[in-house]
Amino acid sequence: MDDDEEQQEHEDQIMRYRMMERDVTDPLALGLLHDIVAELEAALRLANE
Repeated sequence: MDDDEEQQEHEDQIMRYRMMERDVTDPLALGLLHDIVAELEAALRLANE
């Protein structure tokens, strides 16, 4: 997988988790999803450097 495909996959994962955040009602699940999104965004930023 090349860098562009990997970056697109990370962006797709972030979007999927953000969509789940909108639908979830459990506060614990919401917190976990928020943490997952934050970690994926950080990984994406590091990959772009």
